[in-house]
Amino acid sequence: MADARGGMRNVWLLTGCMTGLSICYTMLIPFLPVYLLELGVGHDSVAIWSGIVFSITFFVAGVMAPIWGRMADTKGKKLMAIRAGILIGISYILTGFVQDAWQLFATRALMGFANGFMPAAMTMVSLSVPKERTGTALGIFQTGLIVGNVIGPLLGGLIEAVVGMRPVFFIAGGVLFIASAVVFFFVKEPHMGDAQPVKTTSFREDWNFVKGRKVLTDLLWLYFIMQAAILMLQPILALYVGQLQGTMEGAALLAGTILSVGGLAGTITTNIWAAFGQRKGYFKAVFYALCGTGIFLFLQSMPFGITWFGSLQILVGCFIVGVNPLLSAALAHYTEPAFRGRVFGMATTANQFGCMVGPLFASGVTTFFGIQYVFLVTGVLLMFVAYQVYTRRVKVADAF
Repeated sequence: MADARGGMRNVWLLTGCMTGLSICYTMLIPFLPVYLLELGVGHDSVAIWSGIVFSITFFVAGVMAPIWGRMADTKGKKLMAIRAGILIGISYILTGFVQDAWQLFATRALMGFANGFMPAAMTMVSLSVPKERTGTALGIFQTGLIVGNVIGPLLGGLIEAVVGMRPVFFIAGGVLFIASAVVFFFVKEPHMGDAQPVKTTSFREDWNFVKGRKVLTDLLWLYFIMQAAILMLQPILALYVGQLQGTMEGAALLAGTILSVGGLAGTITTNIWAAFGQRKGYFKAVFYALCGTGIFLFLQSMPFGITWFGSLQILVGCFIVGVNPLLSAALAHYTEPAFRGRVFGMATTANQFGCMVGPLFASGVTTFFGIQYVFLVTGVLLMFVAYQVYTRRVKVADAF
């Protein structure tokens, strides 16, 4: 059975591929505003254009995610991962050739259309091991994402400094082609054993299925809220660091260092959260992870200096890193294997729309109240969500 599933070999191969994709994504994203300036966008409109080229990718990806998820269930997860990897690689390479902001907009839209590697890979990871090891496997997969998020910005800055902006996109495209080849040649399509045969259904039928299971809608809302919370904080982190130290000089580098250290702390605790979830229940673990994240974000809103903020970011990293793999494990637990690709596709949609909403909400809070209030509001929001998880799932013993 382990060989038919693909086993831990699949898990490690897919984790390696996803780490590469994560590195490519994070080594490019910080430089998009600079790239827009290089393409001739004026300083007075670069912020608007940055928002546009960021948002179009998330919007198109959110629309396409359930479609790709359904195709993963009916045509095969492996095929969908290869498709996504090749198309994303092409979009990166095309981005390296663009000559103006509208062309960049088009390649970013293509990137959103191509999206789908992560839900397909995550579904294969969840199906490659026995059910009782799903949490551990997804924790390993999530660790790969975190490692990529730590390495990517530093690597992108180094490459850009040595060879310039455009080659970064070509290198990223090459990495995506290599990842696609690894999946094609070495990853096994997991067999679902005695699972029910896959039925072709409409999106409306898929959504009605999810609505009929309250636990799945709760999980999708949690995906949305968590991604919105993360994207509320990332765009304004460097600004807040500059405010705390009294100057923007060196703020970006310092903010990146703080994020990297928090990410490194998260790599240590990811598998601890996965093991805790498997033993005590995924929703109980989500409750504790949300509580810790919310409390430390709330404390970060108090402007006591950069040392205070950086120390708390390490603790935030230790807690926030547990949420997404726990949600993924719970989603896999409550979903039949034949339907899992579609449900993970819906989770990706929730993530993508959270990515759209978070920065918009943060900009409003920053404009009317101040940067520190973004951390305060996000912390209170996550503590409230933790309370809801406790009352709806943990307290009634509905989860594990």
